[in-house]
Amino acid sequence: MSVDKSEKFTWLVRLGFAARGLVYLMLGYLALRTGGAAKDGASSVFDYIQDIPMGSAILWVATFGLAAYALFRFLSAISDIQNKGSDSKGMLKRSGDFASGVAHVFLAYAAYQFATWEKSSAGGGGSQQMAGGVMQIELGAIVIGLLGLVFLVGAVMQAKQAYTADFMKRISPSAPGWTEPVGRAGHAARAIVFAIIGYSMVRGGWLVSEQQVKGLGEAVMALRDTGLVFTLVAIGLAFYGIFNLITARYRIIPDVQSHDLKPSLS
Repeated sequence: MSVDKSEKFTWLVRLGFAARGLVYLMLGYLALRTGGAAKDGASSVFDYIQDIPMGSAILWVATFGLAAYALFRFLSAISDIQNKGSDSKGMLKRSGDFASGVAHVFLAYAAYQFATWEKSSAGGGGSQQMAGGVMQIELGAIVIGLLGLVFLVGAVMQAKQAYTADFMKRISPSAPGWTEPVGRAGHAARAIVFAIIGYSMVRGGWLVSEQQVKGLGEAVMALRDTGLVFTLVAIGLAFYGIFNLITARYRIIPDVQSHDLKPSLS
């Protein structure tokens, strides 16, 4: 991959962070403004965008951006372009990157479906359908349970990020001063949502029931009767969206080289 292509890829990744930010910002907004409309998670966001002026163009941009972000996460997991290491801690982080890549492939596909005027089944109901499909295969319930454990580990890692603000290590010092508190709030909200998703998947795998499995939107709406907690989590997810929009501009992204797909930090 030439330097020119590497620069183009970097800009696509930044576009991916922006698209990701838009999804979380809109999800938090929909949860606060319309409540139940956020139940289908990313699909509810794409459905909302589809009906606004230039919505189709925005969805196409989101499709390419999310796909590029997924590729970035796959490269991070497989080739360690972010230098996370090959010890047990590093491999755990890289496995999280791979899971994130898979998740954003689904997000990119959902955006594509709405961009082409096809209603996506992604979201709460889509999560249950996918879980049901997995459970039909041998040891499928165990797979769902293990994925739930991955989400629970992810929840712990998100909570750690909220506490330590380690995410700032990959953010340029020229980022706005309020980036850190916004990022802390966003990661804390994600920790809660990931914990709900993880618990629902572990429970679904244990009971062999896809009806127990919650997607992103359903996890948020599971808090609806908690009053202040629901409001804070919804605001936190919106903050996480804002944090990703900032990240799109100020994230330190390593160049990808052709010879070994290792980063050049010069």
